Formats: sequence, structure tokens, C-alpha cells
Amino acid sequence: QVQLVESGGGLVQPGGSLRLACAASGSLSGLYIWGWYRQGPGKQRDMVAEITNGGVTEYVDSVKGRFTISRDNTKSTVYLQMNSLKPEDTAVYYCKATSIVIVGQSYWGQGTQVTASS
Repeated sequence: QVQLVESGGGLVQPGGSLRLACAASGSLSGLYIWGWYRQGPGKQRDMVAEITNGGVTEYVDSVKGRFTISRDNTKSTVYLQMNSLKPEDTAVYYCKATSIVIVGQSYWGQGTQVTASS
């Protein structure tokens, strides 16, 4: 059974930085696209950043230049470095691993709260 466990969330002042990590426990072999999503209060869950097995990245426009997604395939871990945080970045952040081999196979983490507030 694969589980994704996020860490690194917390409270930070606007302009500050946080680094989120998502580690996969259990057997997660094969090719996966890793992604970070977020869900603010009363909002839907939206994609923030994605990274392929080959390291190709994609970001939502609102975080470009501020957030960086990276992965360590040897540790089955993905990171999200968040700089210049804004109040509107406040949300629960989730990581997701989507298989590009097995249709419909994906895993979600439990989420970690990020709050940017003074």
C-alpha cells in the first residue's frame, strides 16, 4: 500500500519562505508525474506545480518565479520551495503521484496547511 506523507507546512509572514516535502512510503515503482495542489477556504483544489519523471516542470501562472518543484527519484520524494509567499497562497497543500503507465492510478497525500499572514 502506497502512502504519500507531506511535511513542511506552517505559518509564515508575507514575503517569507517555506519548503514542503512529500515522501512516498511503500512500493512506488514505475513512472509517475508528481504534483502539488492546493485548496483554499471555500475553493476547489487546483494544481500548483507538476514535474515529470524526466524533470520537466509546469506551474500555474500565479506562482511562476516564486515556487520551485523538484524531485529526488532515489528517495521517491518531491519538494516545493515556496518563496515570496503571499496571503493568497494560504491553503492546504496536497501532493499527488499519477502513474503514466497505469491508467487511473494515482495517490494523494493527506495535506499540509500553509498560512501566510502577519
